[in-house]
Amino acid sequence: MNNSLSIEEIFNLVRDTLNRAGSSSHQSEAVADTISRAERDGSVSHGLFRLPGYFASLKSGKVNPNPNPNLSQITKAVLKCDGDRSYAPLVHKKFLNNLVNVSKDIGVGILSINRVAHFASLWPETEILAENGLVGIACTSYMPAVAPFGASKKLYGTNPISFAWPRKNENPIVFDMATSSLALGDVQIAARDGHDLPIGTGIDKNGNDTTDPKKILEGMLLPFGGYKGSHFAMMIEFLAGPLVGETTSFITKENNINDGGPPLGGQFIMALAPEIISDLNDWDKNAEPFIEKLSSFDGVRIPGKRRHDNRNNIEKVEVNSELLNKIYSLK
Repeated sequence: MNNSLSIEEIFNLVRDTLNRAGSSSHQSEAVADTISRAERDGSVSHGLFRLPGYFASLKSGKVNPNPNPNLSQITKAVLKCDGDRSYAPLVHKKFLNNLVNVSKDIGVGILSINRVAHFASLWPETEILAENGLVGIACTSYMPAVAPFGASKKLYGTNPISFAWPRKNENPIVFDMATSSLALGDVQIAARDGHDLPIGTGIDKNGNDTTDPKKILEGMLLPFGGYKGSHFAMMIEFLAGPLVGETTSFITKENNINDGGPPLGGQFIMALAPEIISDLNDWDKNAEPFIEKLSSFDGVRIPGKRRHDNRNNIEKVEVNSELLNKIYSLK
């Protein structure tokens, strides 16, 4: 059985729940905005489903209830943020505009983030960049949940990456995907709801193929596309770890307290200005015919379109009753 909630009700629920855990209002509202937008856009595995984890990491003391993230400009192109053990949406709310300004000035900008708990979708960051006329790329790592290709032991996080392409008169093209066969949250929801998953999603703790999401959670996910997805996951370990001065997934796990919430780690965000890099005012003249051609193919959906369609039509969201009861009972 599900309950219907408006987006405003979801925002208020998240804000009030995090405030109850001791979070400052500016941090609670940043997370509430991210979670409510995920529910609005149909990304349920990154919406209210994540709220108990946010709550747990506040109660354990791992996440700072009243953080003060700070930003330094290392070079003209590189911004460095110490998140002060905050949730990542607070950093994005405070400093993405700085990245926009740098990138529009010199053509490229990088935001290197340390000591944040990233527990949300990645598309909000890159979509904001694209709405400001910039190409956005973002990635982050997690704790080991995925076996490298050919192995039966987990090493990589689900290691998502997001890309956004700006359009002058249309919504941007945005994708956000785990480099694992499926996002961990989707596996957890399948386990909760009793749904089997396709062979190739993951393996059990003994290394055997399984369609049972509970056995995959006890074991590990597989990378998408075999060795290709495995190499993407490895790339993100470097980009969101050592490149930004942070740990890779297995060290992140060793440093983490098992409170059920997200670990502290890093994030890499890059913004590119197509008008400067192409040296064309009509920088989109070669992109739009390609997008039109791609859109003309039967069965093809432009990345991000479903999210935009959802937000234009949504009035209320169906929320799992068991999840709501769990949220209401958090202490």
